[in-house]
Amino acid sequence: MDVSGAINKRKSIRKYKDKDVSDEVIAKLLDAARRAPSAKNVQSHRYFIVKGDMKEKLVEAGAFKQPFLKDAPAIIVCAADPTQYPQSVDIDETSEHYAYIDLSIAASFLVLRATELGLGTVFVAWIYRDKIREVLDIPESYIIPFVLPIGYPNENPPQKPRKELKEIVLGL
Repeated sequence: MDVSGAINKRKSIRKYKDKDVSDEVIAKLLDAARRAPSAKNVQSHRYFIVKGDMKEKLVEAGAFKQPFLKDAPAIIVCAADPTQYPQSVDIDETSEHYAYIDLSIAASFLVLRATELGLGTVFVAWIYRDKIREVLDIPESYIIPFVLPIGYPNENPPQKPRKELKEIVLGL
């Protein structure tokens, strides 16, 4: 599958087969994420791979509002450390802003690779960050904008409609 195929095939998946996602496959996803560009090449993104007992601890701690997260074979907690960016950047943006952008780009690479490998995922931002931070011992300086449940799809939802190019392109 090429990049265009992965983009067109990607769907938000919330139902997963009871099948483990191997560490080897997860390593391929993380390798795709690490290849993403980042401001000043800081690469501030960090990933916490949650499976088994640790996933159960997060569920028990009430870290997630969506019940389908407990059924995902793996959850990738996506975080970034804004303190890694140089303060010499003379632009009206904060280092936290760059961390959000860079992490989002990297996670998109990861999600497209997951699609290519036959996995399903969905961006989940409705989470309790403090509970995740506490259970996984994530440093206070890190942002945690979203998590990615990962698994083999046990559903095939229809593609959601997308706006036409003329609706999203200005000045063309």
